[in-house]
Amino acid sequence: MSLAATVQVRRGTLEVDVDLEVADREVLAVLGPNGAGKSSLLRVVAGLLQPDGGRVEVGDQVWDDVAAGVHLPPHRRALGMVFQDALLFPHLSVAENVAFGLRTRGAPRAEARRAAGDWLARVGLEGLGDHRSAELSGGQAQRAALARALIGNPRLLLLDEPLSALDARTRLTVRAELRRHLAEFPGSTVLVTHDPVDALALADRVVVVEDGHVVQAGTPTEIGRAPRTDYVARLVGLSLLPGTGSGRSVRLDAGGEVAVAEEASGPVFAAVRPESVALYLSRPDGSPRNVWPARLVGATPHGATVRCELAGEVPLVADVTAAAFAELGLVPGSEVWATVKASEVAVYAR
Repeated sequence: MSLAATVQVRRGTLEVDVDLEVADREVLAVLGPNGAGKSSLLRVVAGLLQPDGGRVEVGDQVWDDVAAGVHLPPHRRALGMVFQDALLFPHLSVAENVAFGLRTRGAPRAEARRAAGDWLARVGLEGLGDHRSAELSGGQAQRAALARALIGNPRLLLLDEPLSALDARTRLTVRAELRRHLAEFPGSTVLVTHDPVDALALADRVVVVEDGHVVQAGTPTEIGRAPRTDYVARLVGLSLLPGTGSGRSVRLDAGGEVAVAEEASGPVFAAVRPESVALYLSRPDGSPRNVWPARLVGATPHGATVRCELAGEVPLVADVTAAAFAELGLVPGSEVWATVKASEVAVYAR
């Protein structure tokens, strides 16, 4: 592994205790809600925050070892970092911003300027080197920040919410460009984000951090298929129902029962996708195996559908078309019936 980090750090009432390993040419996304400890973790790896315990090693070089009293300052760490708000120096030109790292390491001005020009061309900013950073759009500023981070051939690239300050259209473009540059980067990359789309689109592996601890780790596909906390389930759009399996039913911890298509036993999660939930104003005819009364407590436009939050014996999230939402006359507080086919319920061990 290029990066091997065991980080313990206290920030107020939050205690962060996280282990990370990232190989060369691998992108690891650290995903979690605000206040989970993601940025504190990144700041420790970058040398901007001294840990209270643990060790950070990149290749054969120790950057932090609390027990041994080792703490390498940021300027001696072979890393590049991109922040949420680019943080370009306003008094420098774009080219000078990109060349900054090389100049601080003693590179001659002409050499640093040539390298900055090459990198500006690689990130699509050719011809803008003499502009001031304030003249750049948000997307252009993040491209310049990426060029500044990569120009020194770092062993490690740290990305702290690099797309969150961009508008939706720019974000799509910059995300695609970032994916291309990460595929070409020979070192290790750690991406901190609270956006599951960024994690799924850019990362080879995902670590989910909540309250300072890792609660789930795996590939983006593994995380999306089998979330293990309510936070992760909501990110990927699932209703997560913990319970106990017995045959082809799951007795939920919060009460209620869910019929499933496969045998289940012991502590399990039952997961239901929003598109698998059908809503009715009266109890549907026939005998569907999963039918529950519910109350609509929230409704949010979600692409071509309306995402409905349902409270009741079995709390669910349902996606219905805007036309169906209007035809049913749904408003917060509406009483409905929700049905789910047993074959549409995923079950896996807790």
